[in-house]
Amino acid sequence: MSTIIVILGGVGLFLLGMAIMTDGLKALAGSALRTVLGKAASTPLSGAFWGAVITLLVQSSSAVTMTTIGLVSAGLLTFPQGLGLVFGANVGTTGTGWLVALIGVNVSLSTYALPIIFIGALAKLLAGGRIAASGSALAGFALVLYGLTTLQQGMGGLAQSLHPSNLPAVLGAPGVGWAAGSVGLLTLIVVGIAMTAVMQSSTAAIAVTLSAFLAGAVSLEQGAALIIGQNIGTATSSAMAAIGASATAKRLALAYVLFKTIAALIAVATFPVTAPLMRRWSSSVDGATLLAAYHTAYNVVGVSVLLPATQWFTRVVERLLPSKETALERALDPSALVSPVIAIETARRVVADALSTTVMAVSAALSVGKRGPMLDIASAATALEKARDFLSELKEPPETEQERFRLTSTLHALEHASRLVDILVEYAEAPASATPDDLRPVVLCDQAMRATQAIGASITAESALSDRAKAIGWTVSDEVSARLSELERVAAELDGLKRDQRAAILASVAPGKLTAADAFSLIETARRLARITHHAWRAATHLLGRGGQPPEALDLDAAPSISHESPPSKKPHPETQQ
Repeated sequence: MSTIIVILGGVGLFLLGMAIMTDGLKALAGSALRTVLGKAASTPLSGAFWGAVITLLVQSSSAVTMTTIGLVSAGLLTFPQGLGLVFGANVGTTGTGWLVALIGVNVSLSTYALPIIFIGALAKLLAGGRIAASGSALAGFALVLYGLTTLQQGMGGLAQSLHPSNLPAVLGAPGVGWAAGSVGLLTLIVVGIAMTAVMQSSTAAIAVTLSAFLAGAVSLEQGAALIIGQNIGTATSSAMAAIGASATAKRLALAYVLFKTIAALIAVATFPVTAPLMRRWSSSVDGATLLAAYHTAYNVVGVSVLLPATQWFTRVVERLLPSKETALERALDPSALVSPVIAIETARRVVADALSTTVMAVSAALSVGKRGPMLDIASAATALEKARDFLSELKEPPETEQERFRLTSTLHALEHASRLVDILVEYAEAPASATPDDLRPVVLCDQAMRATQAIGASITAESALSDRAKAIGWTVSDEVSARLSELERVAAELDGLKRDQRAAILASVAPGKLTAADAFSLIETARRLARITHHAWRAATHLLGRGGQPPEALDLDAAPSISHESPPSKKPHPETQQ
């Protein structure tokens, strides 16, 4: 009984240490994790490579997978690019096996673990920021080491009562027949799946297997069979996490399960060859190292088989799980909320798309010869409302000044776009002038709407996070910068024209050129057009990060920063100063 308690305590310390270390490493990575993943996934191959490297560094395939889901949902990565990162994460997570095989065997863990825990806890409690995150990662790593020591002690006691002969013999072991070996192999694979499902960590399950091998409780072949099952078992947690999740999360979970299944089938089919090879190499290479290498090679082979067929694999997954979500529902995926950077960029694109839809409706209504009801803007209003609710559910505040400025700018744009929609809902009829001489405000407003639509379209069409500037999201092309300057000029001209025409329109009533009702209608039309243009201009300005002075760390050389809220060339009327 005491042996079981020691083993369970060792597993618990190992899992606790992994959780603390992962949290510390993710805090250290901060927004860099999202930025690097976005840049790394330019192709499935590079995504697989960097997915493995990043998972090895942060020691969490789930962190990489969840961040990838957010990036795909936000439209920053395509589904095939996301698959590349997930494939790579499967290889990177095998690094912990090497930790157990190499450090756990050659280093006296208990000698160093407790002092390291003390140092890490001290940094975590007394410091802040990156030092505290480093302390958390250090303390977690030491807990992992101490958990391994405890686990190995427990397995040493278990080995006194458990021998490899007590477990089913598998293919490749000396003197084992094909039928009995196949049954034994499948039995231990099922045991491995159950171990991972119970522990909810393939890393911990594989650590138990390696510790059992080092203690002599399992043979080399039996350890390899358990590893196959434990590798499949990681898919159970992903499958359960996808229940009730978005279509993107479900597709990536299905891809994860299919990947694990295909890799396992390859491992089982080649087991009669690999098991004797491992037995032969065990005379010159440590057995625990061989098992760690087998775990890594098993995943590498699976990635090598599926990576060239990524496009085909993507079509299969999409056919098995067709999406019934709207584009808006896919964009505002709740999985993106775990990352402020992804959540903010998602909302920014939704606002830009809603703004484009709205100004296109205004432009169509203002076209020559078209009068009457505005086009339906209900979809834009719904999108803006959902974006507001989405940002309200952010799970953690932005980490850096740049990210906080980005959030503030997005909220400003959301507010101006919402006010624009409110104006259009309030005035259900398209604005129009009484005489051709009074069409100038309409022409200017239509010009502003077309410029705004081009800016919104450029934002929604941005590629994935291809470089630092795109990751921050403020560098724009010369064409977009010119459009913004045009929009600012038109807003200023329309604001001035509204004031100049007011006196002239009212003066036209006395000689009988206009009735009082017509005069007031024209004044209201000009005021309405100026308000529409103002809010469109301000929303576009904030979407491009030009609505205020950003932190000095940002590089905004591409275009000057605009820090005023109203057109600069004329003194604004109080109604448009918002």
